[in-house]
Amino acid sequence: MQPPDLPRYGNGSLAELVPALMGAVGAGGFTAAPRLGLGEARSACLLLVDGLGDELLAAHADVAPTLAAHRLGALTTCYPSTTATSITSLGTGRPPGEHGMVGYLWEPHPGAAGLLNALRWQFQGQDGSALEAVVPEQAQPETTALERAERSGVSVTVVSSPLFAGSGLTRAALRGGLFVGSSTWGTLVEAVGAALREPGFVYAYVSDLDTTGHVLGPGSPGWLAQLALVDQLVATLADALPPGALLAVTGDHGMVNVAPDDHLSLDTAELLAGVRAIGGEPRARYVYAQPGAADDVLAAWRGRLGERAWVVSAEQAVAEGWFGPTVTEAARSRVGDVVAAARGTTVLVRPETEPRLTVMRGHHGSLTPAEQFVPLVRITG
Repeated sequence: MQPPDLPRYGNGSLAELVPALMGAVGAGGFTAAPRLGLGEARSACLLLVDGLGDELLAAHADVAPTLAAHRLGALTTCYPSTTATSITSLGTGRPPGEHGMVGYLWEPHPGAAGLLNALRWQFQGQDGSALEAVVPEQAQPETTALERAERSGVSVTVVSSPLFAGSGLTRAALRGGLFVGSSTWGTLVEAVGAALREPGFVYAYVSDLDTTGHVLGPGSPGWLAQLALVDQLVATLADALPPGALLAVTGDHGMVNVAPDDHLSLDTAELLAGVRAIGGEPRARYVYAQPGAADDVLAAWRGRLGERAWVVSAEQAVAEGWFGPTVTEAARSRVGDVVAAARGTTVLVRPETEPRLTVMRGHHGSLTPAEQFVPLVRITG
């Protein structure tokens, strides 16, 4: 089986984007960061469009003429190609092996009360918050790029849904600067425009394209309608840019369409033998083996999944650089014993324990180009 192409850590991944933008606005400590062709600016905004893949944009450029016309190139996400990991790599300027936010669902530390859902900051199957049990600033202890910029005297603003103010992911990935709650796209435009009138950096986030892709599938009529709305939002932000301001737009991952025939259930005696927990998500799984069972679990998963996934030991994934050139002890423990990245349009589902994920039409997380590549769009005022 052909090995996967890995993220371009240090040479065009999402981890380099915020440092490049900080360098563009002259933030101290970022002058050595790769500039990614962004130039210089008095103020800069990064708009993160959740679920905006580069292949999807190229295939539907007629629906998104503003984005297509100003596309500078493409970046890769990290592994896994999923929101919690990508946002943390953006916010910290580090690959996942360093920041330790290794995906959607993972064991925060040996002996934890369960698997942590990094988006909801709850343990799987539990309703209460895990903010006290897993303190975000301890789960991700690295200083964020936003904090480093703020300490150098650069004004930093985060514009996102009020629902994310003080959330576990916000505290772990985007701490630093002023959080401005934006409940509509209109209020987002107003907040971004106001912040850009002064020197500094703005991070803004919208999630609707990703939500639509999960429900309807990328490329569906409803998804195309949402992409057109995203393009209009970008055009509106571009029109509102003050002189000397820069707007960069990217995604946190792409997405693939899946059909029922693509489902491969993990809830079988063969695949559960010797397994104490399964994390990740349907396109990117972490398998936590019972003591002494890791080799048998790896063999069973390789035998059953065959050509439908890249299945490697966690040690192999770390050694090959799936999570970046450096992997901390905490990050290593969180990825379990076996790592399975789906190929093609296969999804590794658990219909009974994860019914909501199982019925989704669009998925992401793996190492295919459709999921890994995201556009880099640059517009100046």
